[in-house]
Amino acid sequence: MRKTKEEIAEIYKQMQDHICAELTKHDGQGEFREDAWDRAEGGGGRTRIFEGGKIIEKGGVAFSAVGGKTPEKILKKLELSEADFFATGVSIVLHPFNPFVPIIHMNIRYFEMDNGIHWFGGGIDLTPHYVFPEEAKHFHTEVKKVCDSFDPDCYEKYKKWADDYFFLRHRQETRGVGGIFYDRLSAKSDLEFENILEFSLNIGRLFPDIYGYFMKKNHGRNFGEKEKEWQNLRRGRYVEFNLVWDAGTKFGLDTNGRTESILMSMPPVANWQYMHEPKPNSEEKKTLNLLKKDIDWINFSNDRATEKY
Repeated sequence: MRKTKEEIAEIYKQMQDHICAELTKHDGQGEFREDAWDRAEGGGGRTRIFEGGKIIEKGGVAFSAVGGKTPEKILKKLELSEADFFATGVSIVLHPFNPFVPIIHMNIRYFEMDNGIHWFGGGIDLTPHYVFPEEAKHFHTEVKKVCDSFDPDCYEKYKKWADDYFFLRHRQETRGVGGIFYDRLSAKSDLEFENILEFSLNIGRLFPDIYGYFMKKNHGRNFGEKEKEWQNLRRGRYVEFNLVWDAGTKFGLDTNGRTESILMSMPPVANWQYMHEPKPNSEEKKTLNLLKKDIDWINFSNDRATEKY
């Protein structure tokens, strides 16, 4: 028998506990501060903000389980008939001190209505301030392993979905090196339902392991003022995407979600510089050249991509 919405919410709450414990261990210094909250229309959540970190400058791991009357704006946008809704999930964004440690985002979520409509959504993506192909390859290889255990054909589809979704159309550049993104995965049987749920949980389990790898590998790298300036410019692009294009941000605000929790994804500092252009052949310019859709990161070293891009 498939799990109830209450059981799924409890499982996601436990996933929040697991991820917070692992990130605390990987950072070695900071701690999470919990802010529990209630939603007037129904439900609530607990937002955990990472403070005093050695590697993570600002981070949030948020759990929510909300429900009630579906706002008219959501019904129209999702082309749904009127019915009460329930939504639960875990959402994470981490911003590091060191510009050579990437920004990372993950979200796993479940949505259902009392008329029987239901689906899962989520994904994981990496936004390096500096793109290094070997690191993008490692990230995508690990993500593909999770996908292959669920459906051997889904990685390419979900990767393409992420490339198209995490794209700043007004800049004509990707937010980072992508990852996977999926939405509206619904089940026709209890077994399929449980398989999709387990897939989302495997993404959650991957998250602290893959980010722990980048924290350990790069947090000790030397950097200077130039790298910090570039980091803040790239953080500005992150803000632009989240406020202009991100559907999750819009859904949260449209359902009268908790603004502070929704905007926890914002970096601690960001910058915008008019008509900024990196120097030719610089690491910054190389990064911009690689913020493209449809790069095969897993086979990057074999496709002469440096010539192609």
